[in-house]
Amino acid sequence: MDHTTEIELLAELAGLRTARAFYLDDAVTAWPVARYTCPDRFGREMQALFRTLPAVAAHSSELAGPDAFLTRDHAGLPLLLTRDRAGAVHAFLNVCRHRGTRLVGAAKGCRRRFTCPYHAWTYDNRGALTGVTHGKAGFPGIDRAELGLRRLGCTEAHGWIWIAPGTGAAPDIDGFLGGLAADFAWLGADGLRIVHEERREWAANWKILYEGGLESYHFRIAHKDTIGPFFQDNLSSYRLFGRHIRSILPRARLDAEMALPAESRSLRRATNLVYSIFPSSQLLVQEDHIVWIQALPAAPDRTLVRMATLAPADADTGDPETARHWRKNHEITARTLAEDFAIGESIQSGLASGANADLHFGRFEGALDRFNRIVEEELAAAT
Repeated sequence: MDHTTEIELLAELAGLRTARAFYLDDAVTAWPVARYTCPDRFGREMQALFRTLPAVAAHSSELAGPDAFLTRDHAGLPLLLTRDRAGAVHAFLNVCRHRGTRLVGAAKGCRRRFTCPYHAWTYDNRGALTGVTHGKAGFPGIDRAELGLRRLGCTEAHGWIWIAPGTGAAPDIDGFLGGLAADFAWLGADGLRIVHEERREWAANWKILYEGGLESYHFRIAHKDTIGPFFQDNLSSYRLFGRHIRSILPRARLDAEMALPAESRSLRRATNLVYSIFPSSQLLVQEDHIVWIQALPAAPDRTLVRMATLAPADADTGDPETARHWRKNHEITARTLAEDFAIGESIQSGLASGANADLHFGRFEGALDRFNRIVEEELAAAT
């Protein structure tokens, strides 16, 4: 994002505030409750969205240095992410090709080779099958090239490691981002590292949790004891970039920012930005750090959420004062998101009551409607 765009976006929000107006879509919309509860539909979403589309699997700092590895789960797929001696990243299914055992049990580490805990078949960190126990006698003529680890598409871009679960080919991330590549370069995530993270499963459909980050209508109410007083009341804007959404939520200091000369104004200082990278990640961008929120569906009414705070890589977290600063930042965000997700659980239980046939989105909740249209379009395309 260039500075001219920052100035234009700030002016748009300041104009709405001066006019006492909202950023409005054309109409109120409604979506059936069954979209958040139906098991068959959930299965279609898992296959068409989470097991097909590119997704952020890790931050580059989590796979730092030659021979580093990570294990993760993504939409029911066990992942093994590696970085080889040359620095290239790879993604595989974390499954031995012999009898299907999970190959690597450790969450992370540094290894060039991985040995199956069942029969000791061995693979290198590029996925090649390098050792078969008693292979000459037991598996004469075996084609090791055909029995390497099952590869997933993988690439490293803008400080993130991306996978393409539906293919073995490296995904075109700049193309996938639909015009957001310049924003990602502007964010500078390659200069950050994870300083705090946590995971928790919430009893809500993944779409409900995702929607909570797409509007500010609830801020002064749901977050009255946390961040609500620091933001404008129901003032935000959004833009679509293909499947993805960039939302901007101005802070209370918007007026002070607009009082500065235009060349001195900063979008990140005056607002929070939320990049909703369809379908599984949202990046909460603040002045000096980013919070990565990843929502991975486990069932129609259960979602595993990972929240990671990324701070500047050169931050001295060994210094007690610096460590307290980042811990406090993480705790404030975690508490705020917990308020959102607890409401999400309340919504999910309310859907089961039969009180509503539809959920209604107001004109200043237009990003929620657009998000749900994208979901429907992707499902239709897959069909």
